[in-house]
Amino acid sequence: MNTQFPSEAEGNSQENINDEDLPVRDKLENFICNNPDLPTLGNSISSIVQLSSSDDQSIDQLTHLILADVSLTQKIIRLANTVTFRGNSNQIVTSISRAVQLLGLDTVKACALAMILVDRMPGKQSQFVRKELMNALTASSIGRELAKQSSFPNAEEVAIAALFKNMGRLLVAAFDAQLYKETMNVLKEGKSLTQASLITLGISFDAVTEMAMRQWCIPEVIIHAMKLMPAKTLKAPKNRQEWMKQVVEFSESAAQLVTDPKDSKAKSLPAELLSRFGNALDLNPNKLEALVSAVKEEVQAIGNQIDMQLSENSSDESEHSSDLNQVFYPSGKPHHACDLLFSGLQMLEGLASTPDVKINSVILMALETLHKGMGFNLAAVCLKDVKSDQFRARHFLGKYDSELENNFVFSENSHDVFSLAINKNADLFIADAKDVKVQNMLPEWHLKLLPATSSFLVLPLVVANKKLGLFYLDRLCKSEEGISSEEMHIIKEIKKQVLTTLQKIVTA
Repeated sequence: MNTQFPSEAEGNSQENINDEDLPVRDKLENFICNNPDLPTLGNSISSIVQLSSSDDQSIDQLTHLILADVSLTQKIIRLANTVTFRGNSNQIVTSISRAVQLLGLDTVKACALAMILVDRMPGKQSQFVRKELMNALTASSIGRELAKQSSFPNAEEVAIAALFKNMGRLLVAAFDAQLYKETMNVLKEGKSLTQASLITLGISFDAVTEMAMRQWCIPEVIIHAMKLMPAKTLKAPKNRQEWMKQVVEFSESAAQLVTDPKDSKAKSLPAELLSRFGNALDLNPNKLEALVSAVKEEVQAIGNQIDMQLSENSSDESEHSSDLNQVFYPSGKPHHACDLLFSGLQMLEGLASTPDVKINSVILMALETLHKGMGFNLAAVCLKDVKSDQFRARHFLGKYDSELENNFVFSENSHDVFSLAINKNADLFIADAKDVKVQNMLPEWHLKLLPATSSFLVLPLVVANKKLGLFYLDRLCKSEEGISSEEMHIIKEIKKQVLTTLQKIVTA
């Protein structure tokens, strides 16, 4: 396709043309070239894509590019700390340089590109944009999984090509949701994607994709990887470029098995994929099922991030937007609890590393992070009173009264859930506080003063066998979503920061 782009002078003169008089394909081209959001998006994408995958200088450049955007930095670090990306490592990621070191340059590049797409795509509130974003990110994840099994050099580059394969559909969805819907309806009538887009747009989706890629100066090797292979049944690839084409096309098609497995076409899709790609990519039914399973968790992690980003509106940049635009579960827990917890952990680490830091400040910041990050109803920290040899609540956040403040007391020998936790130095999450066995383990003052408690979390603070206290956090509403493994991991890191600070005092 010979795509003609206007020069700067021509672009300025086009402002006087009535856009309504232009054919759809010209409007699309104008949208891609002149929409205020897309040039910035294109420049950011181009800068990251063109970084080498084996150059130390590229690591520094990528780190600099990400750090220049505070919001992007937080999102990348958040993704890097999910179990899927972090793997079996127990080390929490607190910086972009650490993320690159732990995950690798290519993975961080792919994550950065994904988050930039989500953050800066026009019309991102559209359900169709969300759908195509998920398709793109799923295809990229599939490409990354296949790249792990490849012997070709720089195989991870295929994940970037797979990410952009459906860019034409994504841009049309952002440009005009109704037009996108009409095209998808034509597709349901039995037409191919190319035929459907030519009928409604006057240009194929693939041509729109290539138009955007060239406008954004994406390397030719990636653009070429998006070309369809002509044969019905593909053979083993002869070279890296042919392998990339196969993987990109397969990844885009297979994404539906993850994003929309209940669709009627998804039932026959595995057989169709194996017929076309089985020999070429060494796939069989078991390998395909394993591949889809491996990608699902990663896609869920990214999908949670997308939902969190798309739930924010244009006032996100205001000073108080994080409080105003939060989306909560019925229990009161924020949908993006991991983000809030992690942001608090970063601040806590900074505070804890400050010379002559006060332990009280660290404890209060940790308590606030847990309370706000998880949306608990009540949060309290109990510390040991040396004189009375009892543990007493010293600080509260949330709803409480003076009676609770005076009676939240227990001892090591009180034989209740609090003494059990601190004696065994075991973190306890009680999902159902109404359970008879749990009720029998609660002290009288808790049953009387906190009768509506539905669930609670107890985090003992024990250093060198010295029982110093605990964090207590509860909810009034049942928490169906519970606490995810990622959230619990960050909660334990928050507790660890408090313990580290306490240890300095205990061993002093």
